[in-house]
Amino acid sequence: MVEPKNSDPRKISILLIAEAMPERAEDYFYSSLNSLYVLNTLSAFQQAGFPVRSIEDITALGVYLTVAVKEPRPGMSMPRELIERYVPALEAEIAQFPNLKVILLMGDVAINAMNLIAKRRTGKRCIPAGSTYKIRDQEYFFEGMRIFPSYLQTGKNFLIEKAKQRMVADDLRRAFAWLEQEHK
Repeated sequence: MVEPKNSDPRKISILLIAEAMPERAEDYFYSSLNSLYVLNTLSAFQQAGFPVRSIEDITALGVYLTVAVKEPRPGMSMPRELIERYVPALEAEIAQFPNLKVILLMGDVAINAMNLIAKRRTGKRCIPAGSTYKIRDQEYFFEGMRIFPSYLQTGKNFLIEKAKQRMVADDLRRAFAWLEQEHK
C-alpha cells in the first residue's frame, strides 16, 4: 500500500476509513492526483470548509486516509469474509497512531470493520445497527476515541447524491469541532 509522503504518525489525530481499495492501485488516495478517491475526498473537505487542494493538505490537517479492505470490492456487495480478512491489518494500522482521537467511518464496510475490532476487544459493537442517517448524530466512543459513522465519499454515487455530500461535509466539520473542543 502506498503511504503519504512526510507523514509523522504522531501528528495524526483523525483517521478517515473508506471501504476498499480502488480497482487500480494508482487511483488510491496517496498515489494519484486525479482519481475519484482523491477528487471526491478533496471535494468533501472543501464542502466542509477546509481550503484543501491536495491529499498532502488533508494530511497536514492531521488526517490519515485509509480503507478497511485492502483490495478492491469484488462486486456490488462486500462479503463479510473479506472484511474479516483485513480487520487485523486495519487494527494494526490504527495502532500506529499514538495521538489518534477521532475515527470517521465512511460507509457500511468501514462501520462493519470497526465493529468487528470493537467486538473482539470489548465484546460489543461500537456503532449500533441501523441506517447511517438515523445513527450518525449520536455520540460513539471506542477506547477513548470518538467514532463518527458517515457515508462513503470515494465512489461515483458521491458526485450525484447531494444529500450525502452535505452529510459527509457535516460529519467532517463535527469531527474537527469535537477534536478542537475536547483538546483545547
